[in-house]
Amino acid sequence: MEPVGEDRSVTDDRVVRVLEEVRDLQRQLLAAYGQALENQREAIRTQQEAAQRARVMLRVVGVILAIVFVMVLVLLRYVLRHYT
Repeated sequence: MEPVGEDRSVTDDRVVRVLEEVRDLQRQLLAAYGQALENQREAIRTQQEAAQRARVMLRVVGVILAIVFVMVLVLLRYVLRHYT
């Protein structure tokens, strides 16, 4: 009857090893999820910064276009007054 007890002991050891491996894999998975979450946060920060830069650039371009438009109107008015 001794071999049956040894078989049970070996089976128990295997179960323990499998459970330890599952635990270790879950820890690795949790660490990977944490890293993925941090990467997503960084991506969101980067996108927000890019959107802010785009808004600033859009304002600058808008002001420049407004100035050019006013200059064209002034020049057109000058041309129409002096050359017609």
